[in-house]
Amino acid sequence: GHVARANPLWRELQDGDAVLAVFSAGNAYVSPSWYPSKHETHRQVPTWNYEVVHVHGRLSIMDDEKFVRGVVARLTREHEATEPRPWKMGDAPSDYMDDMVSKVVGIEIEIVRLEGKRKLSQNRESRDIHNAVNELARRDQHALAATMSAAMPSRDE
Repeated sequence: GHVARANPLWRELQDGDAVLAVFSAGNAYVSPSWYPSKHETHRQVPTWNYEVVHVHGRLSIMDDEKFVRGVVARLTREHEATEPRPWKMGDAPSDYMDDMVSKVVGIEIEIVRLEGKRKLSQNRESRDIHNAVNELARRDQHALAATMSAAMPSRDE
């Protein structure tokens, strides 16, 4: 990855320092009222559904133009891939790109441990999950709704 050269993070840390990077996917509030079982038993509480990965590792500061250009080029290709006319670094004047690249510093994390967690109402009945999925979709939380739907158990326990 990379950080802005103006960001003090890369100066305050040193090569080999232990770091934690947190990657959060979809997350949203889930009302107990979305669960049909709540209306029968009144034994539900609000919750928050989410997916997250904690990456524990060792940091390397990569203050190297070639490394930074590679990282930026890969990120650009990935994120521009769905555009009708994907932007490329070569689309900008080279002196401008030289200036932009000089304003960032590369970082690399050697992964030591990964911890993933997902809370997707998986402890609920299928009908409760299904209704929560519908409510999240109605609120434009489509990615989390799709993840919850895909993770739904095939039958109630």
